[in-house]
Amino acid sequence: MGNFNQDRFRQQVSFLRRQFLQDGDLPFTNVLSEQIVSQALTASKVVWNDSIYPPLVTLWVFLSQVLSADHSCRAAVARLLTHRLSQGQSECSPETGAYCQARKRLPEEFFSDVAQETGQALDKSVQSDWLWKNRRVYLFDGSTVTMPDTPENQNAYPQHDLQKPGLGFPLARVAAIFSLSCGAIIDLGICRYAGKGQGELSVFRTLWHFFRPGDVVLTDRLYCTWRELCTLKQRGVDSVSGLQAMRKADFRKGKRLGKEDHLVQWPRPQIRSLSWQAQKLLPEFLTVRECRIHIKQAGFRSQAIVVVTTLLDVEKFTKEDIGELYRARWNVELDLRSIKSTMQMHDLRCKTPELVRKEIWTHVLAYNLIRTVMAQAASEHDIQPRTISFKGAMQTLEAFQPVVEFSGERNSEFRQELYNQLLKCIASHRVANRPDRFEPRKRKRRFKLYDFLDKPRNEAKLDMLKGVKEK
Repeated sequence: MGNFNQDRFRQQVSFLRRQFLQDGDLPFTNVLSEQIVSQALTASKVVWNDSIYPPLVTLWVFLSQVLSADHSCRAAVARLLTHRLSQGQSECSPETGAYCQARKRLPEEFFSDVAQETGQALDKSVQSDWLWKNRRVYLFDGSTVTMPDTPENQNAYPQHDLQKPGLGFPLARVAAIFSLSCGAIIDLGICRYAGKGQGELSVFRTLWHFFRPGDVVLTDRLYCTWRELCTLKQRGVDSVSGLQAMRKADFRKGKRLGKEDHLVQWPRPQIRSLSWQAQKLLPEFLTVRECRIHIKQAGFRSQAIVVVTTLLDVEKFTKEDIGELYRARWNVELDLRSIKSTMQMHDLRCKTPELVRKEIWTHVLAYNLIRTVMAQAASEHDIQPRTISFKGAMQTLEAFQPVVEFSGERNSEFRQELYNQLLKCIASHRVANRPDRFEPRKRKRRFKLYDFLDKPRNEAKLDMLKGVKEK
């Protein structure tokens, strides 16, 4: 660490923890600990002076920026200025330059380490009745985010190749491991949208070192490949995924376990990405279980999907158990929607690739801290975390945070009562069980009728100066 006052550092950690209910007698108060923050600062070799923007203050301002509906740096600095004046401290400049420079100085590893450790600490602390058959289940999926159209961003994360130069936005792929029990993001990978080694499978292979023996990985059919299933099985990790379209399930073959439920051996294919010596170390056959699950809904034709898994024990894991677990895979789509749409991460604001990645990791940290508060509410009111509305929790926490900020000056009884009321409000925002809900993917409200920009902006402005009329 750099030069700093130890007492002030602890005050800053305490303030940051209090914003997300990490003190008092509540459960899950070890998720964002002083040790996690201190280790992240030490590992990233951060050096700073005790000024207006030390690392934890910078992190708090960044968190408030990504959680606010207004993502501007100006609003974030204004919140810090208001906080300093309310605490009797000297005012800071309302200009954003010093804050932006402080964000730039903090290394990317600091943000990623704190975000990962927070998510993993929450996942390790979940109650046993939140697990699936006493086993930890992890979801994996990916999506894309856009960022400002700067030369640096375009070079690192090029726009889609079907878009003309100057008309698109840099595009990055993000793929994450989510905990099924509490919804926390355990780890995340960032890469280009297209190119060799830039797909979701490639990102998945860089992250599967996290899984431990006994875990279950729940994915869609993209990850139902021989190599993925075999590698995870060798690590003691089981998989559940949909059957790829190129494979056909024939329930007349293999070892019958029940109606449309059997064990079958998949021969090892030729894996071009592995050397011949590496392929010879893999088994010649992989035993998997295929189950056909029928989805019945009143008023509609029955649909059937084939689920592939390495959970082979039919006594412990029935066909119905596998079907219900695979249906829970939809939670990863809701989690991605929460962090992209509810937290507005779909359009990032930073203008350099490094700051873009820091912005993504700050979103992940904020997301995990909100999930921690939801876990606290679920534990206090004896409900499942997945039954609580993420957006409702985020809105309630945002409304309470100004009071929570000043609760440090009051006695512990007042602060505990405030926390209890906050958790009660969050627990009241429940998500209804609507497994067969469907809605048209259409908008009712019309947008203003502006033409699309069909040329680079600087060329369009030059045409305006020359008086060229648009067609």
